[in-house]
Amino acid sequence: MKVVLPDGSSKELEAGSTVGDVAASIGAGLAKAALGGKINGDFADLTTVVPDGSTVEIITEKSPEALGIMRHSAAHVMAEAVQELFPGAQIGFGPQTEDGFFYDFALPRAISTEDFAAIEERMAEIIARDEPFVREVVSRDEAKEIFADQRLKLEHIDDLDPDEEIIIRRHGDFVDLCSGPHMPSAGKIGPFKLMKTAGAYWKGNSDNEMLTRIYGTAFFKKSDLEEYLHNLEEAEKRDHRKLGKELGIYMMDPMAGVGLPMYLPKGARVIRTLQEWLRRDLYDRGYEEVITPHIYNADVWKTSGHYGFYHDNMYFFEINEGTDEEPRMSEYGVKPMNCPGHVMLYKNELHSYRDLPLRYFEFGTVYRHEMSGVVHGLLRARGFTQDDAHVFCTKDQVVDEVVAILDLVDHIMSTFGFEYEAEISTRPEKSIGTDEMWEHATNSLKEACERHNLAYEINEGDGAFYGPKIDIKVKDAIGRTWQCSTVQVDFNMPERFGLTYRTEENTEERPWMLHRAIFGSIERFLGILIEHYAGALPLWLAPVQVIILPIADRHIDAAVALKKLIKDAGGRAEIYDQNEPMRVKIAKAQSEKVPYMVVIGDKEVEDGTVSVRDRHEGDLGSWPVEKLLEVISDAALN
Repeated sequence: MKVVLPDGSSKELEAGSTVGDVAASIGAGLAKAALGGKINGDFADLTTVVPDGSTVEIITEKSPEALGIMRHSAAHVMAEAVQELFPGAQIGFGPQTEDGFFYDFALPRAISTEDFAAIEERMAEIIARDEPFVREVVSRDEAKEIFADQRLKLEHIDDLDPDEEIIIRRHGDFVDLCSGPHMPSAGKIGPFKLMKTAGAYWKGNSDNEMLTRIYGTAFFKKSDLEEYLHNLEEAEKRDHRKLGKELGIYMMDPMAGVGLPMYLPKGARVIRTLQEWLRRDLYDRGYEEVITPHIYNADVWKTSGHYGFYHDNMYFFEINEGTDEEPRMSEYGVKPMNCPGHVMLYKNELHSYRDLPLRYFEFGTVYRHEMSGVVHGLLRARGFTQDDAHVFCTKDQVVDEVVAILDLVDHIMSTFGFEYEAEISTRPEKSIGTDEMWEHATNSLKEACERHNLAYEINEGDGAFYGPKIDIKVKDAIGRTWQCSTVQVDFNMPERFGLTYRTEENTEERPWMLHRAIFGSIERFLGILIEHYAGALPLWLAPVQVIILPIADRHIDAAVALKKLIKDAGGRAEIYDQNEPMRVKIAKAQSEKVPYMVVIGDKEVEDGTVSVRDRHEGDLGSWPVEKLLEVISDAALN
C-alpha cells in the first residue's frame, strides 16, 4: 500500500499498516514523539489502520492539535478517577475546551473543590500506570450491555441515529463512548490541575437533569501550567466587575434589570473622554456625526430583515397611535443595531458620485436580548453603546476606505498599547449577492490588509450572509485575546432600502456599504481597558488625574487654588481634606489608582511647589507647580 505525506512525498508500506507504522517508517524519533495522526484530514489514533492511497499527517506535541487531544484524554482519566472514588457515579460527556477540559457527572453526593486533592491524587496514580487508550467499534446491543449500569450513556445510545457507528474507548477497567482521538497511553498526559465545579444540564437542555461539571486543565510542560495559573490569578485581580465597583466606575442593580450597566460619575467621565477623543479624530478623518432614535416602527425592521432574522434578540412593544375611541396599535422595536437609521439618513436626499464616500458615525446605544446566563459585566451586556459608523461609497472606493479604517484601528490600538491581529471571514453557504460582488469585496479586504502591512488569517465561510468582514483581535497585558473592531461589507441594506447614487455617466447605481466599529461596544472596550491596565487607566483617561493632599487645614486654600489651576489646564483633580493621617490619604489615593498624588505643606506654599507621588514609581520629589500643570495639559491634548 502507498501513503502520501504532507510534503507530497509517498511511502510504500505493508497492507494493514497503522498511523503508528507510518510514523515509524519515517524515523524512530518521530515514532517516539507521535501522539496521533490525521488520515485525509480526519483525526486518528496511532493504532488506526490507514487505507491505501491516504494522505497521512503525524501529530506530535508540537502540532497545534496535540494539546486538545491530550486534554481530552485527561478528561477521561478524571472520569475514571471519579468513578473509582465515588462508586455509582454516572458519567456524561467530557470534551476538551479552549483552556482545558471538563466532564459532567451525576454523583452519589455533592462534591466541592475540597475533593479535588483526592481526585488529582487518583488521576496521578492512573497516569502512572500508563495504560493504553483502546478504540473499539461495538454494536448497539453490545454498547447497552457494556453501559448497563450507566443510565446517561444508555439514554445517549438510544438517541443515536440507528445507522451511526458506535465507538468506545477502554482504559484499564474504565470505558466510555467516544470517537476520540486520544493519546496512545495515559502516561503521555502532562501536568494537570482541577479548577472548579459548576452545575450543567444534561445535554445542555434545561428540561433535563442538573449534573455536576468538573473543570480542569492540562499542559505538556509544568512551566506552561504555572504560567496559565499565574495568568488566571492575575485575571482575577484585574476582573473589571470587581475593579469597576471598587473604583466607582459603574454599578448593576437587580431592580434595573440584568445586563444594564449604570455609570457612576467617574465612569461617565471615562466614557465621555473616550467619546470626545474619538469624535475629534473622526471629524478630522472626514466623518459626520448623526443621531438616530432608539426605537423604530416594526416596518423598518421588516425592511432591514432584522424582524425575520433577529426577532428573538430584540425587544418589541405596541403603541396606540389612534384614539381611545378608535385605537390603532402599531408595533415598534428597540434598536439592536444602528445601521437602518444611517441607511434612512442616506436615502433622505439624492446623492451623486461626487458625494461619495459618505461617512456617518454615531455613538448609538442599542439593546439586545442576551440570555441572562451569558451576561457578564461590561463585556456582555443587554444595553450598550457602539462607536458605530457606516461608509457609503462606490465599488472602486472600497479598498481605500478599508485602508483608512485600518489606519484608524492602528491609531486607537497603539494608543492603548494593544498588539492586534486580523481575521478575514469569507462567504458562507447561505448568502446574498453575486459571485462577482463577493469576490470583489473579499479581495478588497485582503488588498487593504496587504496595503496596510497587516497580516491576516482566513476564516473560511464565517462571513455574514450579506458580506465578508475583517475582525480585529487585540492581545492584552496578560496575553488574553479579545475580539474588538469589525469592518463589514454589506450587500443587504443598500438593496433592501433601495439606495442609489447618480454616476458620472448620469446612471443610477447601488452604493457599497461598509459597517465599522473600532471600540465595538464602548462598554466592552472599557471592561477590556480596566482589565488590561488593572484599573490604572492612562493619565489622559483617568477619571481623577490628581489627588491634592493638604497637610493641615491652613493649606486647604492653596489646595483649592491648585485644583482650579489644574482644571484650567484641562485636568481633573480632587482634594482630600479629611482629618486623617497623610499615610491613610496616600493609601486611599493609591487604592483608587489615581496617577498623581501631590502634597502641599508650608514649604510647598512658600516655594510655589508641590511634592509629587506617582502611583507606580512612588515619590518623585518636589516639582514646580508649572511642571505639574504642563504634564496635565499635555495629557489633556491626547
